[in-house]
Amino acid sequence: MEQTFECKTVVVTGAASGIGHAQVQAFLQRGAHVVGVDVAKTNISQERYTHILASVANKEAIEVALRDVNVDILCNTAGVLDGYATTLQTDEQLWNRVFDVNVKGMYIVTNAVLPNMLKRKSGIIINMASIAGMIAGGGGAAYTASKHAVIGYTKQLSYDYCKEGIRVNGIAPGAIQTPMNAADFEGDGAMAKWVAEQTPAGRWASPDEVASVTLFLASDASDYMHATIIPLDGGWMNK
Repeated sequence: MEQTFECKTVVVTGAASGIGHAQVQAFLQRGAHVVGVDVAKTNISQERYTHILASVANKEAIEVALRDVNVDILCNTAGVLDGYATTLQTDEQLWNRVFDVNVKGMYIVTNAVLPNMLKRKSGIIINMASIAGMIAGGGGAAYTASKHAVIGYTKQLSYDYCKEGIRVNGIAPGAIQTPMNAADFEGDGAMAKWVAEQTPAGRWASPDEVASVTLFLASDASDYMHATIIPLDGGWMNK
């Protein structure tokens, strides 16, 4: 029987597009109240949806927006790429931008909602990592380093708060067809075709597939899972 999330409040960062947008829709379809956070506007118009127009790296804006929200489930999904830039191709501005969104933003949003979770001794946090957090080649120097940091942060959060009712896990997607990867499909789509050919499953995944894993990690079925990073990569890391 499919679990519903009625009477649950879910916060999703990166809600305007891609995986975050799919997560928002998945939770709304199952009865949750959803708060989305993004620097971009969204086309979602639903009574149970609230959109916060802000960067996850804007500590003041996030704290004000989420101060009085009793969050049951947090999906830290917002992220940016680095164009596969090597360390010598990565200037300080790019490095800071990637870490501000992918790591610092996750820390800011988590710290904004965690105190209320601890008061209720209940909360679920699902962090969006990447196969780039497990292997090299999934991004450039900054992106790969940031996603390794996300996995470390996820495991430490679980270690620190597991016994206080907080369940923390992560997802490590591989090739997911989202606006963030639009450049791979430009022109004749040669890069997208190459990625699909290199993936044992022979295709890209959709954001909805990541949302389905998210629902599992937010459900009672995964209650005994802690500090686990689930690869969703079409077999990429087993090549």
